[in-house]
Amino acid sequence: MRPDERELDDEIRGHLAIAIQERIDRGEDPQAARLAALRELGYLPAVRDSMRRVWYSRWFEAAMAFGLDVRVGLRSLLRTRGLAATVVITLALGIGANAAIFSVVRGVLLRPLVNRDEDRLVYIRQSAPGLGSENTTFSVPEIDDFKARVTTITAFGDFSVIGFNMVGFGEPRVVQAGVVSGSYFEVMGLRPVLGRLIDRSDDGKDAAGVVVLTHRFWSTSLEADPNVLGKTIRLGPRPATVIGVLEPSVPYPADTEIIANVVTSPHHLGATMVTERTHRMTELFGRLAPGASVEDARAELTAIHDSMKGEHPDAYSTRANPQLSVKRLREQIAAPARTVLLVLLAAAGIVFVIACSNVANLILARSVRREGELAVRAALGASRGALRRTLLAESLVLCGAGAVLGVLLARPFVTIVARYAARFSVRALEVTVDTSLLWVGASLAMAAAVLLAYVPRLPSTQGPAGFGLASGNLRITPGTNRRLRLFATAQIAFSFVLLAGAGMLLAALVALQTANTGYNMRQVLAIDVPAALGDTRAKVSDFYAEISRRVAELPGVEGVAAGSHVPWRDAGTFGPGFQFAVEGYTPADGEENPHARMRIVAPGFFSVLGVPLLSGREFSNDDRRDAEPVAIISQSVAQRLFPNGEAVNRKVWWTEALFGKPEPRRIVGIVADVDDENVVRGPALTIYQPLQQVGFAGRLFVHASSDPYALVPPITRIIRSVSADQPVERAATLEDVRAEVLSPERLNAFVFSGFAGIALLIAVVGVAGVLAFSVSARTREFGVRLAVGSTPRHLLFGVLSEGVVIVAIGIAAGAACGYVFAGLAASYLESVSLPGAWPVLGAAGVLAGAAVLASLMPAARASRVDVLQALRSE
Repeated sequence: MRPDERELDDEIRGHLAIAIQERIDRGEDPQAARLAALRELGYLPAVRDSMRRVWYSRWFEAAMAFGLDVRVGLRSLLRTRGLAATVVITLALGIGANAAIFSVVRGVLLRPLVNRDEDRLVYIRQSAPGLGSENTTFSVPEIDDFKARVTTITAFGDFSVIGFNMVGFGEPRVVQAGVVSGSYFEVMGLRPVLGRLIDRSDDGKDAAGVVVLTHRFWSTSLEADPNVLGKTIRLGPRPATVIGVLEPSVPYPADTEIIANVVTSPHHLGATMVTERTHRMTELFGRLAPGASVEDARAELTAIHDSMKGEHPDAYSTRANPQLSVKRLREQIAAPARTVLLVLLAAAGIVFVIACSNVANLILARSVRREGELAVRAALGASRGALRRTLLAESLVLCGAGAVLGVLLARPFVTIVARYAARFSVRALEVTVDTSLLWVGASLAMAAAVLLAYVPRLPSTQGPAGFGLASGNLRITPGTNRRLRLFATAQIAFSFVLLAGAGMLLAALVALQTANTGYNMRQVLAIDVPAALGDTRAKVSDFYAEISRRVAELPGVEGVAAGSHVPWRDAGTFGPGFQFAVEGYTPADGEENPHARMRIVAPGFFSVLGVPLLSGREFSNDDRRDAEPVAIISQSVAQRLFPNGEAVNRKVWWTEALFGKPEPRRIVGIVADVDDENVVRGPALTIYQPLQQVGFAGRLFVHASSDPYALVPPITRIIRSVSADQPVERAATLEDVRAEVLSPERLNAFVFSGFAGIALLIAVVGVAGVLAFSVSARTREFGVRLAVGSTPRHLLFGVLSEGVVIVAIGIAAGAACGYVFAGLAASYLESVSLPGAWPVLGAAGVLAGAAVLASLMPAARASRVDVLQALRSE
């Protein structure tokens, strides 16, 4: 301190002492007097500045020292570019996968909805667990009962999904539409970006037809045309005017393209829709009343539902066991994707652990090679903290570079995972790359850097315990060797878990793809040709008869038939099935009538699709509207209800009120079971009715003698010549339909196999690295063993056996951990199950084979050790 500064300090202390004493004499507390005097004399800021300068000086010195460590670490890593590149790429894979998965999890499960006051929005669902139906939706009378009795819900919004033949925006097409009442958008809390939304003025039979376009349809199909408002389109037989465009929002309960008012759908105005309690096709949403909780609404709605079941026992099957659930809308939207995203997050976490284990092995091996350098630094006075800070600086350089590359890799990963998750939740369609990637990448990099900095053992300055300074050769201490093998074993264990899971998915996919469906898969072309809603039965049946006749005349066509369902693609269209009764069968006491799927088919349907006729006859052109009502049943119906084989010529009829007065139909044939709901077929109770008597189809099936797709253009021309506004869409062979339906399972297998492949690659590199390092450290030992008579073959198999032991222990540990993990996950996630024996054995075989191959190079190197050179290595 200079003399003038010392004099200044003395003067300050003198002034302060006088001021403090004066305040103490006035009775003030000494501490309070000191602070008050500092503030009064203006010295308090100076004292704070002095303290800040001291703190800043210490921080600056620490930062400078750490910066120097970073530069030294960077120069050191540049001398080992291969190791650095391996570490960076390994960490990038682990960090990139985790950052991508977290971004999708955040977007799907955590991000708020755009709906106004979303915490007050609830989704109400009715299910029939006894029939295996998770969602039976609601009927108009049921919704009216809720509206009349509930107090915890201020308003309800109803939403029915329906397909319209739309004309007015380019080519005629089928659009997935929502039909809503005027309260829907008010309840949902959504806003328009153009025009207005449907409101209560659009309700009633005399209202004009109006349509709101979803934002995705407007921006993609119509290229965000601002002049779309006021345009008149046709939905089936009825006109509708475009009145608005909806803001970007989650398309729930279905990814619809337009939303229309009730008057646009003739079906919604019919007596069956309005009065039949069992005619259920409407989703229900509600807005909680002020002060009401979800639990309050659930309790009240459940009580009302129970009373409804008591008042209308015929409408609620005891076997179906109808249940009611009430959830917040955001929870309901995220629920289908929650399991798969959490499993993906766990898989990505496992990959990160494997990556860190592999990198830890590399860092540990490198630290052993640097024993001399660290020992010299310790001998020259470097503290353990300084040495650890050096290792932390190097780790931060490596992990920082890995994080940067990982974030870059995460961007395409987000796109892939979002497309994958979109199959489970429509919210994934909204996921974009955001700043969360940076935070996740930085956090994972910091965690990895700290972990890696504390993996190596530091030298001690306490004599013999330290690293030797005289010898420059490579030695592995027992502790270091154990840690190397521990990390390699951990990689194998976690890789086994991922491989077994991926094997289970692959086995399931193979079983689905090779299952015998009972259909002619390659030569049958299925085309969506939906007739316009509102057409009479006669007009519909005549339309399909005419196009079938014309298409059958095309060269290369062996057969044509219409039907109501494309196998698997139209699964769930009619729900879980309908109750029916048969002549001569009486249910036992307490037993309900059985349920069956209803299918509508034209003459020739079974021969076109290759379904064998077991008894009786197929439908014919004589089964007209004015003829005797007839039906064909599946083999399962015949075996269950007619065990003596007397089904043909007996009567069957639907018993649900939806079909009005029961109409007995004479059974004219029995066909083999085919399951058009599930790719792996099981017993299917199915009743087929003739198209000409019902007047509904929607699908055309063409049996081709050569390439089915070559027939699509001429078939389209024929259909358009009969009806110019007729949509013709989604032409595909049944084989390709199955492939389309199985795409989620295929994507499951692909994504998890990708994780497992990355894990396997990292683990194999880790095992090879451990063995290679072990061989390097044991060169003298191998030389001695060769000198005393050991053969190269013994050394080869000795190193290979080390690799096999590591893999065996890792597989055993992975099997135990995987079993515990699967059991724990199954208690929270219903869809989690243990893999079968073949996936487990396959995973073990793949790991063992890969590890043996990885061990061959270091083992061969050990067997080729030069004896003289090894003995001179000290």
